[in-house]
Amino acid sequence: MIIEKRIKNFENLGFGMFVHFGLYSVHGKGEWAYNINITPNEYEKLFYSFCPDKDWAKNLVSTAKGAGCKYITITTRHHDGFSLYDTCGLNEYDAPHSLAGRDLIREFVDECNKQGIIPFFYHTLLDWHEKSYKENFPEYLKYLRASVEILCKNYGKIGGLWFDGMWDKKEENWEEDELYSLIRKYQPDAMIINNTGLSARGELGHIELDSVTFERGRPSPINLDDSPKYIASEMCQIFGNYWGYAKRDFNFKSLREIIEDFCVCRRYGANYLLNVGPMGNGQLRPLDKAMLDALGEWVSIYSDALYLPRPSGIEIENKEKNFILKGKDCYYFFAYGLEVSGNVNVELSKGNPDHTNIFSFDKKIKSIKWIDNNEDVLFNQDGDKVTITTTPQLYGEHLVVKIAKIEL
Repeated sequence: MIIEKRIKNFENLGFGMFVHFGLYSVHGKGEWAYNINITPNEYEKLFYSFCPDKDWAKNLVSTAKGAGCKYITITTRHHDGFSLYDTCGLNEYDAPHSLAGRDLIREFVDECNKQGIIPFFYHTLLDWHEKSYKENFPEYLKYLRASVEILCKNYGKIGGLWFDGMWDKKEENWEEDELYSLIRKYQPDAMIINNTGLSARGELGHIELDSVTFERGRPSPINLDDSPKYIASEMCQIFGNYWGYAKRDFNFKSLREIIEDFCVCRRYGANYLLNVGPMGNGQLRPLDKAMLDALGEWVSIYSDALYLPRPSGIEIENKEKNFILKGKDCYYFFAYGLEVSGNVNVELSKGNPDHTNIFSFDKKIKSIKWIDNNEDVLFNQDGDKVTITTTPQLYGEHLVVKIAKIEL
């Protein structure tokens, strides 16, 4: 099996920010507004009021970095057909011709490079605005490739391209060979990802693709038996109900859910791509910012265990959630749902009362310590059998998933 360096490098990034940003951000009712809750004529009037703040990219990238993200995947063009980049004459339905009057992808890439974050480009495959998508599909594919060529040529080295929408015309010939070879010509080290959507999570696609996707579904091990090369995996998730900004979306996930999703991704070697939808001015709504800041605090505690360590294949008996990752010269034990010490009249949740974690291990363990406080974790090793005994978390804190380092 061929193992490409770019794919391994991608896996080592571990955690990225997904950004859905466009005219729909001004409307504030989700990224599918053009198709669902506003007429095309009314929607396209947003073109004349779309003008992100000058510091939008700086603040966005800074927030991503503070949360622990190593890369950002931004919607250079979403299904509405509006481009955040200069389309160089392909049409005038782009940011430089809008009220913004400037190339927003240029601003984004420059800020990523300045702050040490790797830029990735989302690009739609389906298009509600471009007439040739419905009327002359072969002509549309030429337009699509010309659009992607601009992104590949004009912004320096990028981490990859993330496509979405092929599921809209399953029976059509999308001429994938031509599209992917174009990317390889200009960006040989870029990841190529094509989202399979909610209906086909984790499915392998074209041989040139480098990662499978799990959209809003926790990942599982992927079957590479029929693949001639090693493939990565990535889960994308949203805080609320919509990818694009929706000002009346209160259906937010808890920070606990977000942390647990992140950990499940790492359990199976998948990257975690966590979405935000900036408002029309390019700034994040306060709740999004607060969630990312809080997540960043948790990530900073456990950063050594979250990026480079890989699945170990070690199974813990009778524990559905707890797992172990393999680091360079150590292992990491992830413990879910630990109860909290406290008076029974105060502490509502007792979490998981079973404190024993039993697994087979053929290496001699020197010590096991909780990373957050460096306290010893009780363990017993009898030949190849290891028993880790956890204790309740201290009153006054709750880390959702606690991680311990196993030293050999």
